[in-house]
Amino acid sequence: MKTLTKEMQAAITPKKALELLKDGNQRFINNLKINRNLLQQANETSDGQHPFAVILSCIDSRTSAELIFDQGLGDIFSVRIAGNIINEDILGSMEFACKVAGSKIIVVLGHTKCGAVKGACDHVEMGNLTALLTKIRPAVEDETSTKENRNSSNNEFVEKVTNLNVQRTVNSIIQRSPILKEMIEKNEIQIVGGVHDITSGEVTFFEN
Repeated sequence: MKTLTKEMQAAITPKKALELLKDGNQRFINNLKINRNLLQQANETSDGQHPFAVILSCIDSRTSAELIFDQGLGDIFSVRIAGNIINEDILGSMEFACKVAGSKIIVVLGHTKCGAVKGACDHVEMGNLTALLTKIRPAVEDETSTKENRNSSNNEFVEKVTNLNVQRTVNSIIQRSPILKEMIEKNEIQIVGGVHDITSGEVTFFEN
């Protein structure tokens, strides 16, 4: 598998970028990962990187974007934070990734059985985690179809909140970053949400 060059990155459309991620996830779930020389890729990217995607995912140890999308060194920017939430530092990182470094797609990736989402559902308060979970709370409040057992013991409720949290993050990125919004409107980049099933490894994308 060739290391991405600036020319190769420039030839990737936002639509193609999504296809590359979908294909990589299919290889992952079928245990058919591409054989890469990572040491060679490290050497070939030492003078510059040209990733085609930026993935915002959770810190969960089972949700490594490079692994579940079968990507190598220099292929994607990986942003990881509990609950795949957004803040101004992450927004700035995404603006760099797309406007400066040339990435073609932003993926907000939630996952099943997310501990951060469960914590928000249970109104957990603990040190600095309290402030982080308040960023997920709006998704809990948005989930109005569940009337009883609105806590982490209700798996269906947790997954509904997970989906809403992903969509809220996607919307927040567009609303809070004029730079990224303009790039999306000009079809220079695409933004999409998705959820990774930690049992099967499969990623389901929410496509408009």
